[in-house]
Amino acid sequence: MYDTYADPKVVASLVPAVQTATLKGSTVDTQGFGSALLVVNTGAIDTGGDFSVALQHSDTTTDADFANVTAADLLGTLPTTLAASTVYRQGYIGKRRYVRAVITKAAGTSIAAGAAFVLGHPALAPVGA
Repeated sequence: MYDTYADPKVVASLVPAVQTATLKGSTVDTQGFGSALLVVNTGAIDTGGDFSVALQHSDTTTDADFANVTAADLLGTLPTTLAASTVYRQGYIGKRRYVRAVITKAAGTSIAAGAAFVLGHPALAPVGA
């Protein structure tokens, strides 16, 4: 039986912090899980701030191998510009092993934001803390 406490695993890709530049999140390994959900939480954004977020995937942990996920491998959409004090989510249905979040700065000074992946449908449950 699946439940929302013991079965999913939550892994930070971008630890919540004030971001002042484009930032690539930590690599998250999806091996052993059947689904991945990106959750992005924003706080304050400076006036004139224009930041976006994208989900990237790769078959390796090499930075240069990561690419933005195409719409065919995503559930839901993310806005082209993030709004302050908002939570966003996007599902990943691609087949690559590694994922990460990337926040891109187009204008402005800073955004308070973080991103985590909720990995679900584990091959072996319960996952634990």
